[in-house]
Amino acid sequence: MNEIGVGIIGTGFMGQAHALAYRAVAGVFPDILRPRLVAVADLHAEAARKAAARFGFEKISPDWQQLVQDPSLSIVSITTPNFSHREMALAAIAAGKHVHCEKPIAVSAADAKIMVEAAEAAGVVTQVGFNYLKNPLIKMAREMIASGELGEIFSFRGIHAEDFMADPNIPYSWRLDPNCGAGALADIGSHIISMARFLLGPIAEVNADLETVHKLRPAALGSSETRAVEVNDIARLNVAFKRGCHGSIEANWVATGRTMQLGFEIAGSQGALVFTQERFNELLYYKAGGNRRHTGFQRLEAGPEHDPYGLFCRAPGHQLGFNDLKTIEVADFLKAIAGGPAAGPDFREAWEIQKVIDTAVASSQERAWLVVS
Repeated sequence: MNEIGVGIIGTGFMGQAHALAYRAVAGVFPDILRPRLVAVADLHAEAARKAAARFGFEKISPDWQQLVQDPSLSIVSITTPNFSHREMALAAIAAGKHVHCEKPIAVSAADAKIMVEAAEAAGVVTQVGFNYLKNPLIKMAREMIASGELGEIFSFRGIHAEDFMADPNIPYSWRLDPNCGAGALADIGSHIISMARFLLGPIAEVNADLETVHKLRPAALGSSETRAVEVNDIARLNVAFKRGCHGSIEANWVATGRTMQLGFEIAGSQGALVFTQERFNELLYYKAGGNRRHTGFQRLEAGPEHDPYGLFCRAPGHQLGFNDLKTIEVADFLKAIAGGPAAGPDFREAWEIQKVIDTAVASSQERAWLVVS
């Protein structure tokens, strides 16, 4: 089995998730490229050292620039904050590396476009970390919609709500810098936008209302000095899909009590689907036209029949986890590198998602419906 060298930039939450996935993937998926963790880089040398010891990286790169030039690796995984993605990705692409980048792909659609064009010109494979799309039940939901099981789609209601920014005493950071991204809309809203597009196709128009709940934050942890916040805590979007139906999307990182409410409701003429990441091994399905005495939503439960669940566990109802979805993401990436079909989402799809984000920001400023161009 062929090996392929991997370098990971960043050792935080997502850096660890990438390392775990690259370590696990060859043991779960047969006949796949076998990743070799070659190098890790981090701003903090001690963090890189700990990651190397924990995950078995062969070496520590003193900086990310050296890592992307390393001839012993062919994949660069970028798990740093989104404002750094463009520079790192372009350097990796120029070095001929395949790039696995966390979401959102960039600070703006303009930056994302530059990244797309560079990757496609170089002929490298790209992958963006929308791993929630790798849930076998989300794939089944898409197939049900495409096959017409729900009939004509009437509406979509989507949300991604968490509470990690709910406390007003959380200090100012790069997440709150408007030069580093569009607040909750980009940070977590990109996930529900990606899911909406995955299930129902392109979003054609947006009418958005962006709200900043905590307008001042401590300049630093424990500081009495404050800084003004100019990005949104809550984004509310009315959307029109190219297919003809309408819907709503909310991104909210001050949703007290919620740790991972990524979900949707889709209603059609023949049925409906309900999903939440809080119970992501379940999909609720309503079939219209049945006996009204026995009506209601049916719970569909993930199991070996929902590929690739069976590669992780032979028993139904035992459930996949977050890192399993990341492992499926890595498997799809490696298959594409080996010449198989590209499952994505790649840089081009991430660019399309970023266009929706940029349009929503402009819509809120102009107080108008805008076309996603």
